[in-house]
Amino acid sequence: MPRVSKEAKAESRARILSAAARLYRERGIEATSVGEVTKAAGMTHGGFYRHFSSKDDLTAAAIEHSVGAWARTLERLIAEHGHAKGVRAYVEMYLSDEHIAGPGKGCPIAALASEAATSPDVVREAMSAGTERIIGLLESALDLSPPDTRRRAAGLFASLVGAVVMARATSSNDAALDIVEGCRHAINRLLASPAASK
Repeated sequence: MPRVSKEAKAESRARILSAAARLYRERGIEATSVGEVTKAAGMTHGGFYRHFSSKDDLTAAAIEHSVGAWARTLERLIAEHGHAKGVRAYVEMYLSDEHIAGPGKGCPIAALASEAATSPDVVREAMSAGTERIIGLLESALDLSPPDTRRRAAGLFASLVGAVVMARATSSNDAALDIVEGCRHAINRLLASPAASK
């Protein structure tokens, strides 16, 4: 039997990660089986263990994978628009109707944080690292004096995540709109401060 090339192995791993990241965000970690992930990736169940030692290993990697995409988006927006405008653009994207209605492509922290809190350590550590990565990028963009920068960046991100979680959970469009607009208003006040507009 021919050996699988490094490129083919990397491509297979990436397919599994993408499928897991999407399915976890859509359905939840516990509700998604390894078999469903491999099927969505177009692979056999047995092929999974050539890439991951367990479902927990996959889950941690999928969180890292999907957080990375959102972190790179924030980095790009800051690079393109500058600090304050880049953060504002990220806020608008995060609070958009598209993000709220589409968890499968959305931020994994908003989709999975509550479930990860009761997951094994490797999953919690991946969620923690992802959260720290986003907060760190926001912190670098706010240009405030420490420790105020860190606290404000953490509060900003917590507000975004909380607003999306609550908006998705409500059955009322009007209530969801109030939640999102309230969050947007609070963040705009923060970003309007002179020290945060550099």
